[in-house]
Amino acid sequence: MSAPIYIRMKQAIRIPVKEEIRLFDIAKVTGTNINKHTIENMVLHRIKKEDKNIIVIDSYAIVEYILHRFPEREVEIIGPNQCVVHIEHEKKKPVFYVVAFIWLLLFIGAAMAIMNFHYDVAMESVQQKLHYMLTGKEVEHPLWIQIPYSLGLGIGMILFFNHWFSKKFNEEPNPMEVEVFKYQEDLDHYVAIHENKVEQQDEDH
Repeated sequence: MSAPIYIRMKQAIRIPVKEEIRLFDIAKVTGTNINKHTIENMVLHRIKKEDKNIIVIDSYAIVEYILHRFPEREVEIIGPNQCVVHIEHEKKKPVFYVVAFIWLLLFIGAAMAIMNFHYDVAMESVQQKLHYMLTGKEVEHPLWIQIPYSLGLGIGMILFFNHWFSKKFNEEPNPMEVEVFKYQEDLDHYVAIHENKVEQQDEDH
């Protein structure tokens, strides 16, 4: 028996709008005594209007294509059984006043959330008591506590989210990136199950 062709599929990819999806777009190919270039350039799917933004390529389809071209070879799939292809259309430049409105809305919302939290926990009263414990004097606005606390709150949020505009302080993902990744992973898993055209065709038959 001839040596197998090993296919390692990617779980999800993002590609620009194109007419065809080839094997090298969604998988890596290896093996002995194979025409790697020919296999990698096999057309798996021709993009149509009804495909919209998401296409699911199943490993079953890849095995069928390769065995049709090379019936004497054995194919082994390594990794995921489906690849979710996200078609990225050309992005429009953001409109300034829309960005400014969203930024203002988020700024006001975040400020209200912080102020309401501090009101709920009586932060001002806590700071006044802390000042009295340390100095023995009662003041309405202990600025030497309030100002560093306010600055520390902002700096702490910057460090927590590991971002200053587009700059990152280290290579670790911030909590927002982790949550977005988990959401995208769940979304791709859902799409792979419910939008798999090969499985749907099998069920219809």
